Amino acid sequence: MAPQEAQTMGMRRSGSETDFSEAEGGPREYRVRKSSLIGLINWSHVFTVYSPHIFVAALVALIAQLVPQLISLDFDSIKSNLSIPTVDEVVATIQSLRELPIFNPAIEATIVILIVVGWVARMENPIYLMAFSTFKAPESWKVTHEDLLNIMKAQKVFTEESLAFMRKILDKSGTGQATAWPPGIVQSLSGVPADRSIEASRKEAETVIFDIVEKALKEARVHPKEIDFLVINCSLFSPTPSLCAMVLNKFGMRENCQTYNLSGMGCSASLISIELAKQLLQTRKNKNSGLPFGGGGTALVVSTEIITPNLYHGNERGFLLQNTLFRCGGAAMVLSNKWSDGRRAWYKLLHNVRVQGSDQKSYECVYETQDKLGERGVVLSKDIVKVAGKCMEKNLTRLGPYVLPFTEQFKVVYSIVARKISKMVSKSNHPKIYVPDFKRAVDHFCIHAGGRAVIDGIEKNMQLEPYHTEPSRMTLLNYGNTSSSSIWYELEYIHYHQKTNALKKGDRIMQVAFGSGFKCTSAVW
Repeated sequence: MAPQEAQTMGMRRSGSETDFSEAEGGPREYRVRKSSLIGLINWSHVFTVYSPHIFVAALVALIAQLVPQLISLDFDSIKSNLSIPTVDEVVATIQSLRELPIFNPAIEATIVILIVVGWVARMENPIYLMAFSTFKAPESWKVTHEDLLNIMKAQKVFTEESLAFMRKILDKSGTGQATAWPPGIVQSLSGVPADRSIEASRKEAETVIFDIVEKALKEARVHPKEIDFLVINCSLFSPTPSLCAMVLNKFGMRENCQTYNLSGMGCSASLISIELAKQLLQTRKNKNSGLPFGGGGTALVVSTEIITPNLYHGNERGFLLQNTLFRCGGAAMVLSNKWSDGRRAWYKLLHNVRVQGSDQKSYECVYETQDKLGERGVVLSKDIVKVAGKCMEKNLTRLGPYVLPFTEQFKVVYSIVARKISKMVSKSNHPKIYVPDFKRAVDHFCIHAGGRAVIDGIEKNMQLEPYHTEPSRMTLLNYGNTSSSSIWYELEYIHYHQKTNALKKGDRIMQVAFGSGFKCTSAVW
C-alpha cells in the first residue's frame, strides 16, 4: 500500500553531490509491461482491508431484518416444533423453519455474506507497516573522505600502505562527503584520543535508537504502552542490560512487553527481525481470538549497528574494509496485524523469504576474529561475492513463485528442461537458464547498499534499469553502508524523494539484504 499524501512532509534527505532524479530531460517514465495477475492481487488486498467493514455492515443488516420478524413470531408454536427427539424429525423441522417469514431470501443472503467474509478474515492474517523512521546524524558527526583518513592517521597504528589502501577503497566506495561517524571516534580530528569504551558505545546507541523510536511511534500514532513486542537487532554491540531493556526503560513500556535482542546476524538482520515480529503478531492473534477480526497486536522493530567499539586497529587488508565502508545509522519500524489499522497503514507485507548457507565458505566469508597481532575486527573473505550471488539466487528462486506471473515462471521451467535435454544430447553450446524479469512483478527495489560493486552486480544480473537502483546508490552516497538499516533509508528515498520512478498506490516494493552466516533475506511490500 502506498503512503498517504499527508505523510509526504517532514523527512528530508541530507545534502548530496548528485541527484539521480534530476536527470537530463526530466523524470524518466516507467514503462515495464506488467502482469495482469498483479491487478487481481491488488483487488484481493483491497477486499481484505475492507472486509471488516463489510462484515459489520452485513451484521447490522441481518439484525435490522431479524428484529421485526422476531417480534411477530409465535414462540409457543416454534418451541413445540423444536422439541423433536429424532434426527429425521430435526431435519424436517429445520426445513419447516426455512418456510417461516424469518428465513426470507434477503436474510439467507446476508447470512451467507457473513459466513464468507468471516472465513476470508480468518484465513487472512496481514502484517501492516504503520510507519518507519531513520536516523539523521547531527552535523558534528558527519565527515568527508579526507576527514576519515585523518581520523585513521590519528590512531597512529596504520602503515602508509594501509592508509593508501583505505583511500583507494573510499574513492571507489560510492559513499559521499557527509556520512556519519560516532563522536567518540570523530573527536580524533580535534587531537583527542578516540573513545571506544562501552560508555561511549552505549551513548551512540542511545542517541540513535531513542531518536528513531520516538519518531516512529509519533508517525504511527502509537503510545509506547501499546507495544506488545519489541525486537532490536545490532550485530556487534550487545551490552548488559540489553538494548531492549534500554528502550523499555526510556519509554516506559509495559512490563509484559515481550522483548527480543538479536546479534551477530549482520546486514540481513532487519528483515529477520521483521519476520520474527510477524510470527509473534500472528501467533498472538491466533491464540487470543476466536472472532474473525479480533486479536492482533503491535510490534516495534529497531535495526542499527554501533560503530564506536568496532574500529579495527591493525593492518591486515581483509579487516580494513570495515573501517571505510560502514557508517552510523538506524531505523525503527512499527508493525501491526490489527484489522482496524489496515486503512491507515503505509504498507502491507506480502511475502518474506530467508535463505542461509550452511557450508564452511558461507560461514567464514564474514567473520569476526583477531588478526595475527591480536587486534579484533571483522574480516571479509575473497569468496564473499561468489557466496552472496549463490545465496541470492536461492532466495529469489524461492520468492519467485509467490510474486512472478505465470509466464515468467514458465520460461524458467522451460529453460531448465531445455538445458538438461541439451546436456544429454551434446557436450557444448547448452542454452542458458532464463533469468526471470522481476520488474514484471515488482515496481521498486531496495537493494542493500553494501557498496558500489554490490549494487552494480545486482543491477546487471537482475537486468534492472538505473532508476531501479537509484534508491540504493543515493543511500550509499548520502549515508554510506549503515548495515541492516540501509534498506529502510532506501525505502525512505522511494517514499518521499524519487521522481524517476515515483511511488503510486498499489506499487510493490522488494527489499533484499545480505548478512553474515551467510544469509540473504528478502521481503515484498
